[in-house]
Amino acid sequence: MTELLNFSKTFIKEHIKEDSVVADFTMGNGHDTLWLCSLVKNGFVYAFDVQEQAVNNTRERLTGEGYSNFQLIHDGHQNCEKYIDREIDAGMFNLGWLPGGDKSIHTLRESTLPAVFSAIKLLRKGGLITINVYPGHSEGKCEGELLMEELSKLSKFEYCVFVFRLVNSPEAPFIIGIEKYNK
Repeated sequence: MTELLNFSKTFIKEHIKEDSVVADFTMGNGHDTLWLCSLVKNGFVYAFDVQEQAVNNTRERLTGEGYSNFQLIHDGHQNCEKYIDREIDAGMFNLGWLPGGDKSIHTLRESTLPAVFSAIKLLRKGGLITINVYPGHSEGKCEGELLMEELSKLSKFEYCVFVFRLVNSPEAPFIIGIEKYNK
């Protein structure tokens, strides 16, 4: 089977055009940011991370590939509305910690939940946000439970909220998607 989390890209890709404005709310080492830059050749990518190492790794990766259609923001994703002043077509969250980094520094439900709801406010009609959740550690499990609880309260007339997960592997990562109806 294809890597489960690659389905986030499959879901989100159909919502992105060459002139789209998108956000990587957890840039990490910049792999998703790079992928987004490659899709929005005439558009723009915002990317957030609280770790300077993540920002530096991502800047090096993107400039090394010749991209300039991005803004890397060394701040928490919960502050995204301070930096993004227009609607976004799509956004990605990849919760947890920086791969290869300090595992004591990771996303927290106290900042993730407001970040997700800020991202939803920025989302244009027809846009999609994906969230990769990692319930294999205690904070990841709590993040996932809180997101499921709070996102279930969104109007079914305005949003389609879906979950993509392995039923027989409850600690495996899973995806939450939020699509704003195009009405």
